[in-house]
Amino acid sequence: MPDAGTDGWLAQVIEEIVDPELPIVDAHHHLWTRGDNKYEVEELLSDTGSGHKIIKTVYMECGSRYYQEGPTEMRPVGETAFVFQQACEAKKHSNTEIAGIVAHADLRLGEDVSRVLEAHMEAGHGLFRGIRHAGAWMEEPFPFGHSARDGAQDLYDQTSFRRGLKVLGRQGLIYDTYHYHNRNKDFARMAAAVSETQLVLDHFGTPVGVGPYANCRDDIFVSWTKDLAEIAKCDNVVAKIGGLAMPVNGFGWDHRSRPATSDEFVEAQRPYFLHAIECFGVDRCMMESNFPVDRASISYHVLFNALKKIVADFSREEKHRLFHGTAESVYRV
Repeated sequence: MPDAGTDGWLAQVIEEIVDPELPIVDAHHHLWTRGDNKYEVEELLSDTGSGHKIIKTVYMECGSRYYQEGPTEMRPVGETAFVFQQACEAKKHSNTEIAGIVAHADLRLGEDVSRVLEAHMEAGHGLFRGIRHAGAWMEEPFPFGHSARDGAQDLYDQTSFRRGLKVLGRQGLIYDTYHYHNRNKDFARMAAAVSETQLVLDHFGTPVGVGPYANCRDDIFVSWTKDLAEIAKCDNVVAKIGGLAMPVNGFGWDHRSRPATSDEFVEAQRPYFLHAIECFGVDRCMMESNFPVDRASISYHVLFNALKKIVADFSREEKHRLFHGTAESVYRV
């Protein structure tokens, strides 16, 4: 049996493309080489060219190609320089444009983060849009590690971190974040305190379905719905809806002999999407692939089939907002 996430495994489920002329901005993907796992511009373009009309993408930081020398706080600028080169390669070979870069900086630098932002702007040649300093943190024991790189349990409440967020707001830059469901209340509190900064909540606030949460999906869903409704009260927050096919979400497709179909995805995840859209509205929601992370469960063209099926009854204008309009507005792409 092919390993989950490989081309051979994903090729077992091939579907006819749903609504192939709907323009899409994929609001969230990564590029990396991690050991034998390579997902760079060639692999991205293979996915974006698999049938859907992917016109633009937004790159999301993931620790790729940091500089290996120089001040520690400046090393993430290497990722922006790398992605800019990947964007140039994409222009040569595809109609899909890597149109925005969200990079990493340690926002706990407070006011001093400005010099890191300036370096990202220079390296991005007009593509740099903002920062993700993820707030993912989970009590042990947890199979996916204690935190997301330099996250911390109280990150969202740290004074220096909030100062860094306010610097982003003053410079017209965006803050993206990824955290698990146990930090949603903390995020809502932080969002209210930095109302001048545009925040983007990745992956629905990530309801976890593994480890100590493996058999708690229904209870977590109830608390998650309440937390998301509170977050939506903060007008400066936009929700990125997707990223729930990660192994950490616990749907188990990454352990099967075959990947998920679009209908299986819809059956399992429709309630999350519809609740988020109800809370935020289509003007504050944008679809994402979260590839290659979600590739462990489902192929790119099948994933976007599922996303389209979830909102099949929506108006054409609502679909346009969800699939490209909101992302174009928020990320200025």
